[in-house]
Amino acid sequence: QVQVAESGGGSVQAGESLTLSCGISGSAFSANAAGWYRQPPGRQRELVSAISVTGRTMYLDSVKGRFTISGDKAKDTVYMQMNSLKHGDTAVYYCTVGCFQGATYYPNSRWGQGTQVTVSS
Repeated sequence: QVQVAESGGGSVQAGESLTLSCGISGSAFSANAAGWYRQPPGRQRELVSAISVTGRTMYLDSVKGRFTISGDKAKDTVYMQMNSLKHGDTAVYYCTVGCFQGATYYPNSRWGQGTQVTVSS
């Protein structure tokens, strides 16, 4: 059974950076796509970024140019570098393993505990 474990969240000031990490177990990252979701306070969960097996990436419009998703197949770990953080990026961030169908990413792993990112303006 695939499991994920997110880490790297924290409290920062606007304009600062954080790097989130997601350890994947039970399935090789090299055989799956992966994605990061977030759930801001009082709002629905949304897909932030995803990376395919071939390294193709996609991003939520509001984070394009600021966030970068990457993966280390040898370590079965997915990262998301977040630069120029804004107050609106405040959320619990979740990692998933999944697949792409065309240009759409679908998660197919259980949700982890998530990691809290709080950005003060």
